[in-house]
Amino acid sequence: MDVRKSKLNVSVSVAFKVATMFLAIVVKRLLIHICGNEVNGLNALFISIIGFLSVAELGVGSAITFCMYKPIVEGDTDKVGALYQLFRKFYLIVGAVIFISGLLLLPFIKVFTKDYDVLEVNVYVTFFLILVSVVSTYLFSAKTSLINAYKNNYITTAISQGGVVLQNILQIVALLVTGSFVWYLVCRIVTVSLQYVVTEIIVRVKHGEIIVNKSKIDAETKVTLKKSVTAMFMHKVGYILVNTVDSVVISAFVGVVALGEYSNYTTILSSMVGIITLVFTSLTSVIGHLCVEEDSETAKKYCECFHLLNFIIGTVFFLGYYAVIDNVISLLFSPDLVVSKSVSFVITLNGFVQFMRRSTLTFRDATGTFYSDRWKPLIEGVVNIVLSILLVKLVGVTGVIIATIVTNLLICHVIEPYVLYKNAFSISPRRYYFTNYIMISVFTVALAALNLCLRNFSNEFTELIVNGCISVAVSLATCLFVVGFNSETTKNIRLLFKKKQNKQ
Repeated sequence: MDVRKSKLNVSVSVAFKVATMFLAIVVKRLLIHICGNEVNGLNALFISIIGFLSVAELGVGSAITFCMYKPIVEGDTDKVGALYQLFRKFYLIVGAVIFISGLLLLPFIKVFTKDYDVLEVNVYVTFFLILVSVVSTYLFSAKTSLINAYKNNYITTAISQGGVVLQNILQIVALLVTGSFVWYLVCRIVTVSLQYVVTEIIVRVKHGEIIVNKSKIDAETKVTLKKSVTAMFMHKVGYILVNTVDSVVISAFVGVVALGEYSNYTTILSSMVGIITLVFTSLTSVIGHLCVEEDSETAKKYCECFHLLNFIIGTVFFLGYYAVIDNVISLLFSPDLVVSKSVSFVITLNGFVQFMRRSTLTFRDATGTFYSDRWKPLIEGVVNIVLSILLVKLVGVTGVIIATIVTNLLICHVIEPYVLYKNAFSISPRRYYFTNYIMISVFTVALAALNLCLRNFSNEFTELIVNGCISVAVSLATCLFVVGFNSETTKNIRLLFKKKQNKQ
């Protein structure tokens, strides 16, 4: 493993994500206090709808980036250049499809907002501005993926997260000066435009010979790409149906006010998960190179190591999140926006269950085994929609989240490891299943135990600090138990990284 690139990619990613997380919270606080929680919910709804439209992306990014790993390792710049040209054309078409789809949906946007009459903003103008800001990113997506394929994720992270930092600063100024949701959204378009310019300059300097290379794709690669793109399209559909439909269902059946309260919790959770996910995402290209260079047994050991680290990191963060989130919401936004404990419990559990897929998904993308489970996300998406609609009528917001948890446990956590282990490692995933479900069960028990241990105080700060300390103690006990249960994997972590560091 390229330890130097790994450390650089992760360090830059985490540093920027921490900064953007705090700024995002400040921006959301101002948005709620100046424009209202209803507008906050509307913003979350529109982002989810645009995310649904982005299914047109077809997963081309992951498919073509994977195909670049081998020619990059072999030094075949002609093939890399040919893949880039194909990638660029695809993304320009995708951007156009999303934009046209958004315009066609625009006249019907009020259908998705149950209580839109309480809003004091123009839903058509604001939806159009968000649409433009998202579509603009497709103008330089191909160049971003080219940089990542060369394991330089720290560069694209600096550009994207630096843009988010600037965007948040501009949005803070816009809200304080104008108090306008429209100008708040204009700031997104301004920063995306700057990101485009910076990315263009860097790619021309570092990979100028590749972006002007007009080589053609060979027949064999075209067949591989067709299979990969088909598979990733299905994965994209499933992801959208599971992760964006939740917000639409809540808005349509409960209302944008409830969605606004829910989005406050998920915004903080997403920011936090975004930081720890970068530890895995930033290593995807590095793992892709490793899987080309190493045998399947070594790759499997790395996957097991990442799975254990996945659990340890997730346990510490998610138990900590549950312990303090109500106090954080109360202090940052308003005591009136604190949801019931049952909602925050299922939000936390859902976040952990989804996070435990991260190591498997990282190795799936790096090894290109996403074709074999191409039907899984479609089944996953349909099941999630049906369960969400049924349960939201019975138990409201909690039901929507429970539907996602059930879908993940019964479909994703079964099929994804099976495909990876059978196709990439050529062994049965039986041991993985046992370990994975034990880990999830242990976390659930720890979360329930933490819920019983949490204390109530009249002072919010005191309560936050005490409960935070309790979560640390519960996390430490939980992690020590599971690490002891996985002594062989712990030993492999030390041996593998020692071996690779000695090669540097």
